[in-house]
Amino acid sequence: MFDVFGSLKGLLRIDSVCIDNNVFRLHYKATVVILVAFSLLVTSRQYIGDPIDCIVDEIPMSIMDTYCWIYSTYTIPNRLTGTVGKDVVQPGVASHVSGEDEVKYHKYYQWVCFALFFQAMLFYIPRYLWKTWEGGRIKMLVLDLNCPVVSEDCKQDRKRLLVDYFATNLHTQNFYAIRFFFCEALNFINVLAQIYFMDYFLDGEFSTYGSDVLKFTEMEPEEREDPMARVFPKVTKCTFHKYGPSGSIQSFDGLCVLPLNIVNEKIYVFLWFWFIFLTLISGLSLVYRICIVAFPRLRLFLLRARSRLSPLTQIETIANKCQIGDWFIFYQLGKNIDPLIFKELVSDLAKKLEGKETV
Repeated sequence: MFDVFGSLKGLLRIDSVCIDNNVFRLHYKATVVILVAFSLLVTSRQYIGDPIDCIVDEIPMSIMDTYCWIYSTYTIPNRLTGTVGKDVVQPGVASHVSGEDEVKYHKYYQWVCFALFFQAMLFYIPRYLWKTWEGGRIKMLVLDLNCPVVSEDCKQDRKRLLVDYFATNLHTQNFYAIRFFFCEALNFINVLAQIYFMDYFLDGEFSTYGSDVLKFTEMEPEEREDPMARVFPKVTKCTFHKYGPSGSIQSFDGLCVLPLNIVNEKIYVFLWFWFIFLTLISGLSLVYRICIVAFPRLRLFLLRARSRLSPLTQIETIANKCQIGDWFIFYQLGKNIDPLIFKELVSDLAKKLEGKETV
């Protein structure tokens, strides 16, 4: 199960070398952990205890429970409002006329744990692609310079190796940056696709689920229709058919209690707000990335912010000589190298790019 992901503990571990950014980590760390945790929670409730309890005369309870769990239960959408115990038994549960009243079947509850785990896998794919394509390049380039205590000889040798690397590979590293930008775009596309997937999974209810819950809390008690009862009913109906003594078909109308939906409704309320947040922040991250590619002046500003200790002229030399791929790798190094060492690296690289001898 965790061959693709590693363990949850591994996902929560802080990497010694950063090869992405905070928004990227929200997708493959935070979201994957949330979805896998919810999947395990639903699985434990589904297989420990009774996920469904159905009551009907003349049919053994165990048979009725198994039948209704496999073949789904249903509610009556136009009976969601009314006084419980007077107009309706529970929201959506009341007598109805077959063929006249609309019947809504609920088939998804036994698939929730699998759907959540499948979504976690999809959220990890961009990370898996980027880690494969990146190939440990940043980790190899850091060369233990993220440690502030490095011997002077070792530091000078490793700085010289880095400067030579950038000078030799100048203008040949754009594809490295493009692949990272592609994975960022894939994150954004994935979260949008996940919203549509959950909307399809819940029969078109997910796209407005969170907003409907907010509206529900602001309405008067006698007017409001609980969206959580509509999407995840706790009490439903189930019809069991069997042959009678004479060979005729007999129908038995049962009442089913779904305690698992108490957990499901809260999970999907949280996921609605989380996915909206993730969509917004991922969209803003894409706009930010487009601006970085389109405006070289912004790259200069960001490199200046990353190396505040360096003179502006040296930063300008590097920004002007480097293309987007060179700049991206150098900026990633700045996030992983000790600031004082990075200042010295900026100075050496600027002199190298100007055609001067490094110290």
